Amino acid sequence: MSIDLHCHSTISDGALSPGEVVRRAHEHGCTLLALTDHDHTGGLVEARQQAQQLGMRLINGVEISVTWRARSIHVVGLDFDDRHEGLQQLLAQVRAGRIMRFQAMAAKLAHKGIADALVGASALVTNPDMPSRTHLAQFLVDNGHVRNKAEAFRKYLGEGKPCCVKHQWADLGETIGAITAAGGLAVIAHPMRYDLSATAKRNLFEEFKALGGVAIEVHSGRSSLNDRLNYALLAERFDLMASCGSDFHRVGDFGGGDLGRCPELPPICQPVWTRFQAA
Repeated sequence: MSIDLHCHSTISDGALSPGEVVRRAHEHGCTLLALTDHDHTGGLVEARQQAQQLGMRLINGVEISVTWRARSIHVVGLDFDDRHEGLQQLLAQVRAGRIMRFQAMAAKLAHKGIADALVGASALVTNPDMPSRTHLAQFLVDNGHVRNKAEAFRKYLGEGKPCCVKHQWADLGETIGAITAAGGLAVIAHPMRYDLSATAKRNLFEEFKALGGVAIEVHSGRSSLNDRLNYALLAERFDLMASCGSDFHRVGDFGGGDLGRCPELPPICQPVWTRFQAA
């Protein structure tokens, strides 16, 4: 089996439509796919229709923005009922906060003498519900304020930089609760990317487990073999299952992997897909 349980489409910050994501994954031999757009499930119907035409299994997914102890982390929900009212209410609240943050960051850029950031970055957004720092970064690149997105974050938009806006995302407990109430499984996304001490990591995993979380991503994007082995051991230590995902956004993306190209999990892992409901 080729399995990919974390990827993005134009519904959030990806470059391909939901149907195109499914087709590319299928071309790469993927047999089990979850579309996990940020804070939005609007691409699942199109993705499901395309997967059915190709004879491929699609799992409902979403990646939810969470604030835990003043840190931003992401929690992936898998195999849930996407019509569940409580989950959709939570996602709508997060999206409303995302828009407010985007507007506040554009205003800070204006105060720095960078005019039209709000209008210019908004024109780059494929889904008006989902503006992000990435769109502001692209605006800065396109208008010659920085050489690349990395510089945009380093100079203006990254944590602690002058145009970044602190924001309270969803609470960890309410996020796991909403995913679980919708019949789904909560997974910590790409834990290797968070700058956490060993103590903070232990606190996160213990709290996540106590609140009903079930898995962590042992592989994400272009994670190394060393990462996979380390996080497989952590999953075993905290009695958590393992997930994997390309975190695909666009072809040639340096940070994410390509669709359906996830390596096998280390043999000590308990795969989260063994908990999925029967197709």
